[in-house]
Amino acid sequence: MRGLSKKVAIVTGGSGAIGQAICQRFSDEGISVGILDINKEKGIEIADKINRRGGTALAKQVDITDYDSIVEATSEIERTFGPTDILVNNAGWDKLINFIDTKPSFWNEIISINLIGALNMHHIVVPGMVERQSGKVINIASDAGRVGSSGEAVYSACKGGLIAFTKTLAREVARNGICCNAVAPGPVDTPLLRSMTPDGNLDGGLGKAFQKAIPMKRLGEPSDIPGIVTFLASQDSDYITGQIISVSGGLTMHG
Repeated sequence: MRGLSKKVAIVTGGSGAIGQAICQRFSDEGISVGILDINKEKGIEIADKINRRGGTALAKQVDITDYDSIVEATSEIERTFGPTDILVNNAGWDKLINFIDTKPSFWNEIISINLIGALNMHHIVVPGMVERQSGKVINIASDAGRVGSSGEAVYSACKGGLIAFTKTLAREVARNGICCNAVAPGPVDTPLLRSMTPDGNLDGGLGKAFQKAIPMKRLGEPSDIPGIVTFLASQDSDYITGQIISVSGGLTMHG
């Protein structure tokens, strides 16, 4: 895709299933990748894999709910690679629980990771994009934030908030040459989704129900996500901003 070679990207949650796939695709396009993840060992493993394949990556252990640690990590990435051209907010976490069975401490954890963390990243990285009058921001939301998802009430609220934030920020920074869009995956076969089943098996129960409901009759794979993310990071999407694009095999066809 056009205009990606020699760009610099920061990807949060870069050691997760979807994050890994995004980081590797970015590297394939010639992008230097800064990986932010709370899992230090896994982040280093992904960066080393990219570097061994001829790419350029640097991993930093970061809790995205900790503003100061983000400042420190992003500063080191930018000292190493240069200013950030692309920001992908991918980090997230959830646990399948009906809302009436949850406690405020659980809400706070979900909100901190899935919404406050992304706000922190925007607040730290986007001002540099404004100063340079260019940049691409891609937020990994969820179709749970568009149509709801049983057992994921607070997570859905966070993703709905991230979608609304994406649209608002897109309006605020469009005049500065910055595009802000969101990708909303449907059910994707990841360790997170498997953790929501009693035995980690998606062949029955929840997994089978999803497959029955999805017109393409399969769950998404992590490899289904990087294509649209890379497009939104490229020059091919320079006139696209404030959009929410579902990747769900047709499960949601939101107008």
